[in-house]
Amino acid sequence: MAVPPFQPAVPQRVRALAIDAVRLARRPVVTDTVVGMLIAVALPLAIVSIPNTISQVAALLPPGVSQIDMMRAHGLALPVMLLTVPLAAVAVRRFKAAPVLVLGLAMLAAADAGGGYADGPALVGVLRVMHGVGAGLLIPATLVAAGERRARRGLLALWAGMLAVSLVTAQALALWPIDNVRSWAVTLQPFPLLTGVALTLAAVYLVLWRLAWETTAASTDRLLISTPPGSAERSRLLMAAVPSAGIAVLAVGTTYDWPSGLVVAVAGLALVAMLGLAVSAATPGARTLGFTCVAVGLVVLPTAAQVTYVEMPWLGGPGLDAMAWPLLVAVIGALGAAVVAGRAPEEKSAKLVGAGLVVLVVGLCAIRVLVPAVDGLLLVVPFTLMAAGAAVALVSALRLAGPVAALFGLTLLFPAMLAGFLLGTGIQVTWLRSAAPSGMATYQGMVDGFVEALHVWALVGGFGVVLVLGLSALSARRGNRPAAAEEPKVVVPAPTPSPEAIAEGDESDR
Repeated sequence: MAVPPFQPAVPQRVRALAIDAVRLARRPVVTDTVVGMLIAVALPLAIVSIPNTISQVAALLPPGVSQIDMMRAHGLALPVMLLTVPLAAVAVRRFKAAPVLVLGLAMLAAADAGGGYADGPALVGVLRVMHGVGAGLLIPATLVAAGERRARRGLLALWAGMLAVSLVTAQALALWPIDNVRSWAVTLQPFPLLTGVALTLAAVYLVLWRLAWETTAASTDRLLISTPPGSAERSRLLMAAVPSAGIAVLAVGTTYDWPSGLVVAVAGLALVAMLGLAVSAATPGARTLGFTCVAVGLVVLPTAAQVTYVEMPWLGGPGLDAMAWPLLVAVIGALGAAVVAGRAPEEKSAKLVGAGLVVLVVGLCAIRVLVPAVDGLLLVVPFTLMAAGAAVALVSALRLAGPVAALFGLTLLFPAMLAGFLLGTGIQVTWLRSAAPSGMATYQGMVDGFVEALHVWALVGGFGVVLVLGLSALSARRGNRPAAAEEPKVVVPAPTPSPEAIAEGDESDR
């Protein structure tokens, strides 16, 4: 009797497993999880590229390399970043979030890889420009990725919370890898492994997005944020690039020994420009988010950076290890506050924006009372108040603005941040010079100058947030514009289930 040829069943099993994997990948909860992980990893990577830490490793620079030129080159990341964000906000609406995320993380990864070959200011400047462009792409791309999802309510709360904690922890995270290092190049590649993880997640998200897009491209079930931007929206987003370019150029110019009074004046003019753009927003929700982003950008990272420096050992502080627990508590508190604010009734969002900014002001007041801290544990109060207040204000303002206007408000955050850095630097230089009128500063005089400058900046920043609160209230009193001029509400119809989903549902019922 003839024996039939052996036909292995492995290919059929592999095919069945592949089909099951595709069905699993097309489930919304899988993509939601990947987007949440991307937000949790990519946002801190983007914000940690802002601080200029090259001065902390100046003794390790090659002989003959100018420290001033290196500091100037290393500081290019933030000016380039605030120029990139408005352009990325337009690109992410046209080309979608997934490819922009991959591009941004690929630029960060390439800059990290090139950090090991940097030998002078020219290459450092190029790599820091790449850091700025990559980070500028990630900020709006992660926001749109969260807004595109069905679980966007929770993802937007996560996005706002992670942005707030990234702003509070960025300076400490930037200093952490260069503690006791032997190479100054570490400042150019602080977390290469984390960048690789984020790039892998972005690639997975791109595949999941393509799978989902193939099944829903012909459907009308699409969010408004996924449609290409109109001419009016493009104009509003690109309008923010004009003052951003101006303040970026001025920020680079201030590195050439400008008088501190002129630096403060330039920063004040830039802040007025940002507030003017916030007033010009099309809807009340967009105006509220614009004011909120200006307030958060102005004070959170510039203040947290100064607090971190004051608490470092070279100024008599307890160091990074003592700040670890306060920062961890601040992260947990801010994420928890963001989730609670995101689940609150929408009619309370306006009040929560004001409450969050008030908490932020209280955190600035706590700095004047509790900083410097001998053991570091007291820092939990200002760090947590600033992070939680910023998180609540951001997530509540995002809910009021809607997904499209959210991108416009985001373009105001980073120019306001650069203005905050310029204001803080101008105040710091003034107080340090007053501590050494003869030009010969003692160690204690320098420490006192840094602490007094921080206290003055906390006072100025607190009054700045109060001013923004007042302007926001006055803007709200103007009344709502006609309903036709407001951004249409996003209504997401129930999806039509596929035959596979119906079959799976029948099997689960049985």
